[in-house]
Order: sequence, then C-alpha cells, then structure tokens
Amino acid sequence: MWDISRWLIESGCLYALTWGKDSEQWREALEDAALEAVNYEDVPEERRVLITAHDDDDLEEVFWFARHRASHPADLQETLILHIADTPRREELEAQYRDA
Repeated sequence: MWDISRWLIESGCLYALTWGKDSEQWREALEDAALEAVNYEDVPEERRVLITAHDDDDLEEVFWFARHRASHPADLQETLILHIADTPRREELEAQYRDA
C-alpha cells in the first residue's frame, strides 16, 4: 500500500478517490505519501493532492463523482483507474467510468 501510494504521488497524482476494501487506509497512505513528497511543507493550491475515501458508496457513485464533481485548481486531463484485485476487470471498469 505504501509503495503504491508513493508511486502514485511521485507520478504526479493530484486527485485520488479510494473505494473498496480498506479505502480509508488507502486515503491515509496517499495523504502521508503526499505530505512526505513535499517534506511536510505547504504547497500551492495547484500542487496540493486531494484525496477522498468512498467506503460507503457504490462504485457507480464514485465514478459519477470523479467525472462530474471532483475538481482541482490544476487543469487535470488524465484519469487512471487502479484496480487491485485477484480478477482483472479493465473493460468493465472503463465502461462504467465512461457511462458515469
């Protein structure tokens, strides 16, 4: 979890929505990685990492929020869906996101 969180932040992630098993722990790991990356100092709004946990929401609601409500001072252009599970669901998840 920590290595993936650090990798996401180092890769330029500025907004993360966590969902599913341990979503709150993922939120905390991402927040810690974001703080660690800037040596626990303040950063400008456009570089601040925003993270939300959606442990009580359906995945469709999370995708809808990501497409229609999530906003960031930086003009974000790319979306990465990171699915960590035993069974791949790439096509299904991409279709759900597109339809949200």
